[in-house]
Amino acid sequence: MVATVLKLRYRVLGNTLARRPWQLVGFILGSLWGLGILTSLIVGLVALSVFENLEAATVVAILGGSLLLLGWLVGPIVVAGLDTTVDAVRLAPFPLTRRQVMLALAGAGITGIPGIITTFAALATLIVWIRWPLAAVVAVPTVLIGVLTCVLASRLMGELSGGMGGRRSREIIGTIVLVVLIMTGPILSGIAALLGQAGGDLWSRLQQAAAVLAWTPLGAAWSVAPSVAAGEWLPALASAAIAVATLVVLWIVWDRVIETAVSSPRQRATRTVAAGKLGLFGVMPTGGVGATWARSLSGWLRDPRYLRQLLVIPLFPVLFAFTGGIDGFMFLVSPVLAALVMAAVSYSDVSFDGTAFGTTLATGISGRADRLGRVLGAACVGVPLILLLAIATAVVSGDAGHLPAVTGAALGVLLAGYGVCAVSSALIVTPVPAPGDSPFKSTPGRNSIAGLFVFVVWAAVVVLSLPSLILAIVNAVTGVQTWGWASLAVGIVFGGIVTAVGVIVGGRTLQRTGPDLLVRIKAFPT
Repeated sequence: MVATVLKLRYRVLGNTLARRPWQLVGFILGSLWGLGILTSLIVGLVALSVFENLEAATVVAILGGSLLLLGWLVGPIVVAGLDTTVDAVRLAPFPLTRRQVMLALAGAGITGIPGIITTFAALATLIVWIRWPLAAVVAVPTVLIGVLTCVLASRLMGELSGGMGGRRSREIIGTIVLVVLIMTGPILSGIAALLGQAGGDLWSRLQQAAAVLAWTPLGAAWSVAPSVAAGEWLPALASAAIAVATLVVLWIVWDRVIETAVSSPRQRATRTVAAGKLGLFGVMPTGGVGATWARSLSGWLRDPRYLRQLLVIPLFPVLFAFTGGIDGFMFLVSPVLAALVMAAVSYSDVSFDGTAFGTTLATGISGRADRLGRVLGAACVGVPLILLLAIATAVVSGDAGHLPAVTGAALGVLLAGYGVCAVSSALIVTPVPAPGDSPFKSTPGRNSIAGLFVFVVWAAVVVLSLPSLILAIVNAVTGVQTWGWASLAVGIVFGGIVTAVGVIVGGRTLQRTGPDLLVRIKAFPT
């Protein structure tokens, strides 16, 4: 049964890639990227084995294995997403036991590109332990336990974020998991800072970190072989027990989560609205612009796919405060980076609409009205948020002198982004999670191409916001306040012009491409 599910999974994948050439290109690029990383890793392990340094090998193995597990947890958010060609809910109608479902999902994770690369990379660590034959023998099962831990932890996070209870509970849990994983970096940075305060050079701190991680679920599986090589059998047995216990706990918790996911009916949320209460639609002006404005703003305020972006944006100053301190340069300019990230969110506007985009075409709203309404909806949320971040970082850092320059650069980037996305979203649609889906959801090969498109959008945004950015840089170098105020003025005026031109050009483009966009959206796999 499990083998049949895996065969069907790869048949679906093959058919999908055959029908979508760009997705096939993305799949190939992702595979080549993984092979490049694997090759570099093997070369590094060979070089490490030549020196026969047990201490260095121990630190590299434990820290590398711990980072690998964190990568499987955080990677689906920032890089690739979790392949949901098969998941527990899709398999629920079939005559499979829960154990078979779990084995099938674990097998799908291991036999995907990340799983294959991870398995080969883990087995490649045996090169380091060749000089200690007994350690090399022990390393085979322990590194495989480490790989299985990565797969199960990633699957568990995916189920927690999108597979439990009703839609609202899934959205809440998914958002919480997302924020917790994003904050993993600052937490680790804080631990590193504490180790740094303890004294010693970088190598000493790395050794201290490895010694601590060896007794945690992150690094236990990877510390068994080094302990055996050093002749420390009691620590090796203890680490092996922690690694096995981690795997067992993950399996048990995943089993309970899957049981909840497949047994809880996914009900549609219903609300009773009093007659005449139209919400934002009753507040905004009538006509195409007002209706689109109200619908766009409703999405920004209520759709978790937008809300997750809004939760991430304020974390930028927090991340840089942890890594560089509140008096660091990156903390001060974090609103500009936050504006750059937020500027690209509207790139997925039409994709987030899904097949509901057909209602926009059916109502006959002009392309320009649609573009303007979406920009106004995004600006009602984006502009106040970026202004608040700029003011807050200036106050906290105690450097109010650069506030005009930072604000001008941030607004210039944000407004340029609205103009660029008004055009790009009329040309490009990509598969995105449906409302209520896990933020980990992904389609193999899709993210590579989507990521390239996002970088193209960012490049265009940076180029069009250069006037305000250059003036802000001059202000930072010279310290002359006049340049900061000039950056603020140019960011607002020139950014507004870019937005207006984007609305006009994007509106004309949408008039031409609207039906084709709908056809491509309907062709996306669900």
